[in-house]
Amino acid sequence: MDTLFQDLRYALRMLAKSPGFTAVAAITLALGIGVNTAIFSVVNGTLLRPLPYPAPDRLMFVTIDRGEHGRRFTLSSSDFQTLKEKMRSFESLAAVRPDRVNFKAGGEPERITAMWASADFFAALGVAPRIGRGFSAGEDRPGRPPVAVVSHALWQRALSGDPAAVGRTVTLDGRAFTVVGVMPPGFTFLRSSDVWPILQLDPPLKRPPFFLRLVGRLRPGVGSAQLGAELGALHDVVRREYPDATEPRWAFAAEPLKEYIVGDVRPALLVLLVAVGFVLLIATANVSNLLLSRAATRQKEMALRTALGASRRRLVRQLLTESLMLAVVGGGLGLVAGLWGIDLLRAIAPENFPRATDIGIDRAALAFTSIVALASGILFGLAPALQLSKAPLNETLKQGGRGVTESRGRQRMRGLLVAAQTTLALMLLVGAGLMVRSFQRLQEVDPGFIPDHLMTAQIALPQSRAVDPARRTAFYKELVERVRVLPGVEEASFSDSVPPTGLGILEVLGVEGQEVPAGENHPLIEEILVGTDYFRTLGIPLLSGRPPAASDGADAPPVALVNDTLARRYFPGREAVGKRIRAGGFGPDDPWITIIGVVGDVKNNGLDADRAPAIYVPYEQLPMEGETHLLVRSLLGTEGLVEAVRRQVREIDPGLPLGPVRTGGQLLAAATGRPRFNTLLILLFALVAMLLAAVGIYGVVSYSASQRTHEIGVRLALGARPRDVIALVLGQGMRPVLAGVGAGLLGAFLLTRTMRSLLFGVSATDPLTFALIALFLASVALAACYFPARRATRVDPMIALRAE
Repeated sequence: MDTLFQDLRYALRMLAKSPGFTAVAAITLALGIGVNTAIFSVVNGTLLRPLPYPAPDRLMFVTIDRGEHGRRFTLSSSDFQTLKEKMRSFESLAAVRPDRVNFKAGGEPERITAMWASADFFAALGVAPRIGRGFSAGEDRPGRPPVAVVSHALWQRALSGDPAAVGRTVTLDGRAFTVVGVMPPGFTFLRSSDVWPILQLDPPLKRPPFFLRLVGRLRPGVGSAQLGAELGALHDVVRREYPDATEPRWAFAAEPLKEYIVGDVRPALLVLLVAVGFVLLIATANVSNLLLSRAATRQKEMALRTALGASRRRLVRQLLTESLMLAVVGGGLGLVAGLWGIDLLRAIAPENFPRATDIGIDRAALAFTSIVALASGILFGLAPALQLSKAPLNETLKQGGRGVTESRGRQRMRGLLVAAQTTLALMLLVGAGLMVRSFQRLQEVDPGFIPDHLMTAQIALPQSRAVDPARRTAFYKELVERVRVLPGVEEASFSDSVPPTGLGILEVLGVEGQEVPAGENHPLIEEILVGTDYFRTLGIPLLSGRPPAASDGADAPPVALVNDTLARRYFPGREAVGKRIRAGGFGPDDPWITIIGVVGDVKNNGLDADRAPAIYVPYEQLPMEGETHLLVRSLLGTEGLVEAVRRQVREIDPGLPLGPVRTGGQLLAAATGRPRFNTLLILLFALVAMLLAAVGIYGVVSYSASQRTHEIGVRLALGARPRDVIALVLGQGMRPVLAGVGAGLLGAFLLTRTMRSLLFGVSATDPLTFALIALFLASVALAACYFPARRATRVDPMIALRAE
């Protein structure tokens, strides 16, 4: 133990003796460890940490698998009630429906997020309110008094944090709900919600519509095979009860709740984790090179200690102690940098990033940082320690005051470290280059509408006014007429969804005269409910036919417009106007709908989604309950326009709040939120890696040139020209760089294939990106080598020779 304390004291003394070296090495390590701590905290909070519910592995999410159309489709009320009554694999099963509602608790009305939930919701999750109670059995039956559980944040903000708020009545969408409980701080499910109102479902008359998400808790001992078999059997029951020839290959599907929540971000987070791992390895190689450079100045010290009886094992232990002390300092600074990094990641993360509230420094993150710091200390300290401890005793002591010449072994080690840095930096830069090109392609996608001077706002009528379709239609038409005459407003309309990510309805399509083969699913199409002037408001071109008119009312024959993709796919070489199609949602018999126009394609379901067939139905013919979007094209600034629109809403209904307002630019930004987040981070890490690699290359070449001062002086004295010296130094410096570029290209070719799911419009092995990145990194390395080479030509031969 005394020896250990002696080593620690000596290590601290040696680090304090070289403050410049210690500061550079510690900051380099802190950078590598900090980004690793931050990204690991994201990966830990999102992927590794269990969901914050009891026995989370038994929580399953139930969806519909529509075969070739994909999984994760929502279920219907009839599906839920059948599963609820007959499932034996679940000990509890609940249905939820995300929504926004108009909330009023005595003050001004506001638009808040809600999650309608059936009675078993809190029991299925295994959580209980902090104050009050959850839902009781049977409270989700129609006709029972409506109740709600509020979030801790809403309780504090709107209900003054008063425990007596339990039992108080609040208004949601014009209906009175009794508050029965307050959830603990931070409780979420799927997304952050302000209130969980009870979901009361009427007995279904048909299978559609599909609007529910189901979560269930498995009984102990139930496996995936048993669950899958029971879901398959019960889907057959539903199919027999509600026969539908359009969906023969549909089936119920289940997956762990955690997989449903985080599955989409897993590939991106793993890529980022690998990226920061590369940054740490490059930082470690840099510090190792610094130690190798410093080792040359300590050869005589080590030789003297050996002459005085110190064993090689003792010297290695002393040098590793110094490295570990340096790693501890770097780890402490890295932890601070990681905390700042987490705050930055939270600030730039997209709104729909899963489990964002679970991201933070916990014991796992602290353990990770400690392990990384200690492993880095051993990794960057071991090679220099072994090299320095085996320096030849006699030769070193004989040199006396002469400059110490670096051994070939140490030169090879430094070259290998430079090559490794270059390899890792190139692989990371290629990945970043692919992500940047992918993001550029995504931004170049034509959304199909004109976002400039466009504003959208969410609005929903109270339940008391939403029951009558005619009243709903009259309200929105009156609001649009009022907004249209506001100063600066060019066009106004309304719709049930807003592109490019606000699609609300997918329907089954039937085309007159085109039969679907037996046993095959009917195609799915996007369905958008639109008001008059919808296409002019969004700037969507009308290719043929006519737009919706005031005459296309509830009593008029069913009509619709289709997009260009649907017209070309199902009516190739023919005029689609006048043809008839069939889609769900037009009544029990799904009457034939006449196509009255063809419009340009619009990205309704994401900028990266393929162009899909779509129909646009006049709102008056299918006025649905729920949220509606007001669309306004205006030359006014958003702030003044929002207040003007809010005044018009209040004049019609003083108790109706205006929901979130977004401009066209914000709609596009939200659609690219996750790709922007991924691209920004990997680009930042790649640039840091390139900077560290360039600094490392500069340091190696600069040190090597200084070690060859005598040789360069002799060459210059014998008539060598400066360009010959530059070529000599550049050749020595670029050899390991070029080897690293070659290895990096091969590694990138193999590694970037794992990024395919993150790329859009660009191949994972895009040759142009590979070539440009290799050329760019080689140029940076050449610049890092050139400056020390240029400085070497300024050596005075007489001074160099005299010093030797």
